[in-house]
Amino acid sequence: MQSVEMESRYHYETVAKAIAFFRENYRSQPSLNDVARHVNLSPFHFHRLFSEWAGTTPKKFLQYVTIEHAKRVLSVNQTYRLADAAADSGLSGTSRLHDLFISIEGMTPAEYRDGGIGLTITYSLSESPFGNLLIASTKKGICHLVFFDNYQKSLLDLKDRFPKANFAEGNDENQRKALSIFGSHSKDLTNIKLHLRGTHFQLKVWQALLSVPVGSLVTYSEIAQHIGKPKSQRATGTAIGRNPVSYLIPCHRVIKATGEIGGYMWGSDRKAAIIGWEASKNRTT
Repeated sequence: MQSVEMESRYHYETVAKAIAFFRENYRSQPSLNDVARHVNLSPFHFHRLFSEWAGTTPKKFLQYVTIEHAKRVLSVNQTYRLADAAADSGLSGTSRLHDLFISIEGMTPAEYRDGGIGLTITYSLSESPFGNLLIASTKKGICHLVFFDNYQKSLLDLKDRFPKANFAEGNDENQRKALSIFGSHSKDLTNIKLHLRGTHFQLKVWQALLSVPVGSLVTYSEIAQHIGKPKSQRATGTAIGRNPVSYLIPCHRVIKATGEIGGYMWGSDRKAAIIGWEASKNRTT
């Protein structure tokens, strides 16, 4: 099991290193040999590893993760409105989020105020195409899902978010449902429930993010407009940045109006990797 986890982590770290190279050098359109040399693999082995991970070739993936790709997506989606996406929940077709519904239940005022007193939170370590994950849940749903490089620090951050909760290591059905999002394209995926600690404003922003379809990108201002607060772009950006549930609430699909990738709590290279991975998967389904 450990060797499998180490191999998976090695694959992601190699791919992430390649994506960082793409992002720094996309203007010169580096060749397969250039990138393979950068990650210390032969062109053959790098092409095979990358294609297995992304579901597309390095050359095509490069097109997805550059700033030009982001600008093209935005230009195509000039008429895109979150309200329209909400009509089909962004779940039509056969992509990984399709036929899957994610709902948010905010914690009660007492739970929010008291730091999770009375809550039992179960947590476990898992992995994804984008690195290791720490996932945590209450009996009502997922309350925490983050990518991490340092497990102990990540666990301390979780406990700081809920200083008065009871913690137990383990996994449950809520966690298994949530992690299935990284699995196959099965249509048997069932509803995922989130149990989040946040202000009313934050919950509105996170709910809006759930309406952004796979493979699409929106700007911070579009999210602000959708929640009826067009002048609150800064506050909206702050709320997006405090999303406690990576990937399930797709804050990675929000970019700058200039088309730049923008910041991401778990690293801009990881954000670029997710955007490109979703774009490539969306085109192959």
